[in-house]
Amino acid sequence: MRLIWKSNKKGMEAMRTLQTKYHGPVEAAIEDVWRFEAGIPGFLDEKEFILLAFPENELFHVLQSTTTPGLGFVVTNPFTFVGDYQFKLEDATVTALQLEKPEDAMILVILNVQEPFEKTTANLQAPVVFNTANQKAKQVILTSSEYSTREPIMHQSLKGSE
Repeated sequence: MRLIWKSNKKGMEAMRTLQTKYHGPVEAAIEDVWRFEAGIPGFLDEKEFILLAFPENELFHVLQSTTTPGLGFVVTNPFTFVGDYQFKLEDATVTALQLEKPEDAMILVILNVQEPFEKTTANLQAPVVFNTANQKAKQVILTSSEYSTREPIMHQSLKGSE
């Protein structure tokens, strides 16, 4: 990782050059880093990630580790595919993320991308919650949920449009 300073409209901004799984080398502003204080389940040492959009695709992003180039999760907004998706955040999660207003929360889910893409599934049982006000994030494992870790998203989106 290389740290450089660039000028922008607000003054000087610290930028990092990161190697990424899907995008090759990218420059990311330090203020765009999401902090997972407890890591991600299965990757407890991974504490910092950035969100990278796929070119010409607004539905899918990569949650890319800032320290491990080969670690990037394809994520999406679950409400795009599952219109009735809902869950309640536990108070401990709200406190850990310092969420003060519901509109500060952004929810994404990790995809298990398959070939063909129509077989791709989403982990609706463990959404990733982002606090857009302070750049904190946490993957939450829903204990009482009717959702699974491998919900077919294409079936869900077709079911929701009936």
